[in-house]
Amino acid sequence: MTSLVRDWLAFNARRRPDHLALVDLATDRRVTYRDAHERIERAARYLTTLGVRRGDRVGVLARNSSDQVELLFACKRLGALFVPMNWRLTAPELRYIAGDADPAVLFASPEFLATAKEIVAPTKVAVLSEDGVSDYQAGLATVDLDAALAMPDLDHDDAWILIYTSGTTGRPKGAIITYGTTFYNLVSHSMFTRLSCDSATLIFGPLFHTGALSAYTIPCFHVGATIYVMRDFDAGAINRHVSNPEMSITHINGAVTMYLLMSQDASFDDADYSRLVCATISGESAPLSLLRRYHDEKGLPLQNIYGLTECGPVLTALDRDTAVSKMGSIGTEVLYTEMRLVGPDGNDVAPGDVGEIWARGPNVSPGYWNNPEKTQETFDGDWLKTGDAARRDDDGYYYLIDRWKDMYISGGENVYPAEVENVLYQLPEIAEAAVIGVPHERWGECGRAIVVLKENANLEVDAILAHCRGQLAKFKVPMSVAFTDALPRSGGGKVVKPALRERFGAKTADS
Repeated sequence: MTSLVRDWLAFNARRRPDHLALVDLATDRRVTYRDAHERIERAARYLTTLGVRRGDRVGVLARNSSDQVELLFACKRLGALFVPMNWRLTAPELRYIAGDADPAVLFASPEFLATAKEIVAPTKVAVLSEDGVSDYQAGLATVDLDAALAMPDLDHDDAWILIYTSGTTGRPKGAIITYGTTFYNLVSHSMFTRLSCDSATLIFGPLFHTGALSAYTIPCFHVGATIYVMRDFDAGAINRHVSNPEMSITHINGAVTMYLLMSQDASFDDADYSRLVCATISGESAPLSLLRRYHDEKGLPLQNIYGLTECGPVLTALDRDTAVSKMGSIGTEVLYTEMRLVGPDGNDVAPGDVGEIWARGPNVSPGYWNNPEKTQETFDGDWLKTGDAARRDDDGYYYLIDRWKDMYISGGENVYPAEVENVLYQLPEIAEAAVIGVPHERWGECGRAIVVLKENANLEVDAILAHCRGQLAKFKVPMSVAFTDALPRSGGGKVVKPALRERFGAKTADS
C-alpha cells in the first residue's frame, strides 16, 4: 500500500521551485521551495548523525526562527517526533516535560542553553542558530547529500508532533498530533480561511503553540504558500509588516490579546490591512468591541476559530462572509468534525441550551503521550470532552459561553488553577488556597489567589507572589491576592469556585 503521508516540500520544490517559501525576519534569511527542500534534507541527515531514528523525539527550546520550521519537517522525513517546548516555563516545569518526552536531542538557542543543560543530559543539547553560527548550521553544511535517505512509509496514525499543555493535575500532558490530525485540520482550516499557493502568512505567535504551527505554518507548506516568521510578538512591527506591499501578507492568526495590543499601538491608525484575506482569532472568543473596531476602522472582519491542541487544533470556524452577521460566534463545525453539546448528565442538551463541547473526527488526537489515565479521563469512547461550554443557535453557529473547567486564559496562555494552587500550598503559612481568573484590561484574564492563613500565621502578599515567581512561568503567577477566613465548599468538600468569582472576581487594573 502506498504511504498516506507525502513529502510536501519535495512536491512543491518540483511544482514551484523558485517561489519564496520561508523568510526569517530576524536574520533576513530567505529561501525558495528548492532551497527549503535541500535545507530540510540536510537537516534530516544531520539529525541522523546525532542518532535520531524513526520514533525518536527531537526537542526545541528557542524563540521563533526558520530553523524550527526546518526541524519540524526534517522530523517528518525521518518519522521522528517534533517536540516544541514553551520557553516561558521554569526549569522545573521544563524538566518534567523533558523527562516525559525523553528527546534524543534538544536544540536550544543561546539564551536557553543553560536551561537546556539543566533539563537533559548536556550531551543531548545542540545549539540552534540566532546569528547563523551554531551546531545546527554547521551540521547542515557538513552532511553528505550523496548518501541515500528515503522517507519511511508513514500512516495517518503515526505521530508527528508532541505539544505539551498544562493540566488540572498540575502536570503538563503531551498531546499526540498525528499526520492524520494535521492533514484533516489543514484541509478543513484552508476551506474557511481561503488559503492558496498565492497566500503569504506572518507568524508572530510562539511556535511552541498549536496556533502558530497549525495556523498557518503547516497549511502553508502544504499548498506551497509563503511563510514570514517573526522571532517575537511585536504589535508595531506586525502592523508595519501587514502594511508592506512587498510582503503582501494575506493571512494572520493570533490570540485576542495580540489583536488588542496591535489595535492599541500607535501604528494602528495608519496600518493598511487591505491585503489581508483572512485574520483569525484563536484560543478564546473575542470581545465584540474589538471585533467592531477592526471591522469599522479597517474593513477587516476578524474570524473566530475555536479548537484545542488535541484537535489539531480547529473544531469550528467562522467564514469571512458571515463574520459580521454572526459577530461573536465561533462559527460552525469544520468539514471533518462532529460536535455535541452535552449536559452534566451526559446527555445532549436541548437546542439553545448551554452544554459542554464534545468532538470527534480524524482531526482529533488519539490521546496523551505516556498518560493512558488522562487519555481515558478526557475521552468518552471516541468523543473528546473539551471542558468548554457553548450554545448553538438555530443556524448551527456556536457561541462560546465559558470554560467548563476552571482554566482561564491570560495573554493567550492557558492557566490551570490547580497547578498554581499546588505551588501556593508549598508555603507553610497557608491553610487553604484557591485561584480564579479575573478580567484584566491588557491580558484578558489574570490570576487572583484567594488565601486562608493558618492561625497566628503572618504572610505578606509580596512573599506569596515572590514564591510563585520562583516556581511558575510569569503568565501563571497570580497578579493579586485576597485573604479570607474560609473558602466556600460544597457538601462533598470541593471549593465552590462560582461563589469565589462572585465575591472576588472584580476586574484587575492594568499593570
